[in-house]
Amino acid sequence: MLARKGRASYLGERSIGHQDPGATSAALLVEALAGTAQDGGAEA
Repeated sequence: MLARKGRASYLGERSIGHQDPGATSAALLVEALAGTAQDGGAEA
């Protein structure tokens, strides 16, 4: 994906193929939250 905004936008075509650190960390948080919700929440 071509970066159009933010710090990576100045790289232009060179930004293609590189992961966005913020998007990666957000995905990890969402996966952890989904796993916890799927397991029924806190352990007793």
